[in-house]
Order: sequence, then structure tokens, then C-alpha cells
Amino acid sequence: MPRYALKIEYHGAPFAGWQRQDGPASVQGAIEAALRKLEPDCPGIAAAGRTDAGVHALAQVAHCDMAKTWDPFRLSEALNYHLKPLPVAILEAAEVAEDWHARFSARERRYLFRLLSRRAPATHDAGLVWQINHMLDLGAMQEGARHLIGRHDFTTFRSTMCQAKSPVKTLDTLQIEEIAKPYGAEYRFELSARSFLHNQVRSFVGTLERVGAGSWAPDDVQTALEAQDRAACGPVCPPEGLYLAGVSYPNDPFSES
Repeated sequence: MPRYALKIEYHGAPFAGWQRQDGPASVQGAIEAALRKLEPDCPGIAAAGRTDAGVHALAQVAHCDMAKTWDPFRLSEALNYHLKPLPVAILEAAEVAEDWHARFSARERRYLFRLLSRRAPATHDAGLVWQINHMLDLGAMQEGARHLIGRHDFTTFRSTMCQAKSPVKTLDTLQIEEIAKPYGAEYRFELSARSFLHNQVRSFVGTLERVGAGSWAPDDVQTALEAQDRAACGPVCPPEGLYLAGVSYPNDPFSES
């Protein structure tokens, strides 16, 4: 059966997350329903990573197996037609080897978190950012973030429901920038690693926001990390500012599509 990689963008607000489940709408369920409009017996799809309810994606990657050979462009166009009016789009499709896997072939995952600081309610960005009403100290957050880079036991920063076999992960990058906005500022957190624990990014950002607000000192992040205790984590921020920004592979399946 021909296998196809799909690069997917979606707005997470209407969904109970990526993963298919009984009852609530999911992104995976929506795409599988569209695939079965094309081939009724199409099996399920697998993704590079699951996203929680309310989390968005700029470039999620999944793969599907089809009974017949499709031109990748026509496959993406057909899926986008059947996905309307849901806020899900297939940005690209590419034929890949039968042993290529969206999850297990991945070498890096990148996340973006957007935090908007302003008093007036967000309008254009409503549902797409975490909004607070106070300014943050960028330098303090950057100093606190440095404690998280590298290979660590991240027990403090993972959900108690996390199903990963080990809390030990390597965080490759955590960069924070401040972008001036009318009547406020946006803080963008960009993170990359081979894999992440459940709620790890939101735990990082919630903790670093406390550093930026002055409630924590930058070195308190190191203390929390070394505690290896979920109770030592700062607040877990809401999901609407989080985006799965991209997934990297040894050979990019979309580079020649």
C-alpha cells in the first residue's frame, strides 16, 4: 500500500486534542473521516506527536496508507475539500517509503508558545495566545530558561498523567524573544527536542512567566528542576498559546514534493 506523509495545520479550539476518541471531536478523527471519503477502507493515521485540547499546530506531521496511488497534490486538495469547514488544512502531502513513520522516524520536534502581555482583551489573537495583564522581565526569563537546557530528569515539569517511560529528556533549545505590540508586548518561547513529556512545554512557560513577573528568581528554576517533584513546578499555563511548530526528519519527506 502506498504511504503518504501529511503536513497539517490546525486551530485546536474546536477539538479535544489530536487523538481520536469516542464522542469529542479530534483532529485525527476529522482527517480520518476525510480520508474515508476518498477510500472507505482507509486505515487510521499516525502522527509525530499528540497535542492536547486547545493546542494548535503550524506543521504537525502524520502518515496514512492508501489502497491506490495518489498524486500528492491531488491527495492534499481532496482532503482539504472534505475537511471544510473545520479549521484543519493539509499543507503538503508526499509519498514516502513503506517503513517511514511520522512518529518513530522523527528526529526533532519544535514548539512555539505565544504569551501576550496587555490590559485590553485580545481580539485578533483571541484563542491563539495566553494573555496576561502585566509586563515581564525578558532577561530574567532567559536566565531562568538556561537551567533547563540539556539532559535532565524533568519530573518536576511533566504531568502526573504522563505515560513516558522515563522523565529524562534532552532539551536542545529554549529561546525567548520579546516583540513590541501596540499597548503591550508578545513573548515568544521557541523550544526544540527529540521528544517532550506531557505538559512539559506548558510547565516550562508557566514557571518562566513567574520568573518574568518577579515572583521567582531565575535560580529558583534550577531548584525546582533538582527537586524532581511535580509540586515544585510553577503554574501550568493554558493551552491556547501553544503550537506544534514543526517536525524534522533525517530526510525531509516534503523537500522534493
